[in-house]
Amino acid sequence: MQEYQRKQLLERIDRESSTLGVEIPDRIEVQGEAVELQEFVFEVKRRESVPPGERDRVEQAKRNLRRERLDRKSRIEDGEISFEEGEQEADAIIGIDRALEALESLGTESVEAEAERQEAADQKRWMDFLQQALGHDDGGPQVR
Repeated sequence: MQEYQRKQLLERIDRESSTLGVEIPDRIEVQGEAVELQEFVFEVKRRESVPPGERDRVEQAKRNLRRERLDRKSRIEDGEISFEEGEQEADAIIGIDRALEALESLGTESVEAEAERQEAADQKRWMDFLQQALGHDDGGPQVR
């Protein structure tokens, strides 16, 4: 592979918009094991949030995908593969990035929901404090 081709492939995989319009690969080899990636991502995304029992499995999958992305990127960086092989690796990396984006977006809903719950609890504590401080424990004036 020529140096300019290597740089072209690296630029392609590092471009922010590289995953736009890209589908998650049906099947990909991750850390030496064939994974039905599209099926896994869609199965997890069907749920509104990741159940506690599945959270470890999803986090492990994301770690494995990140590791596989780094391994494939280093093969391109080393430049010891043909340009055609480099293109295949770049396509796989972009597919992995797309899958990671889909899996990362799962946590957003639960983080936002948790923040809303915490804010509501903070507001309730503040109102309870104000009522006690003003002598209005039950919503009305307190008679002593």
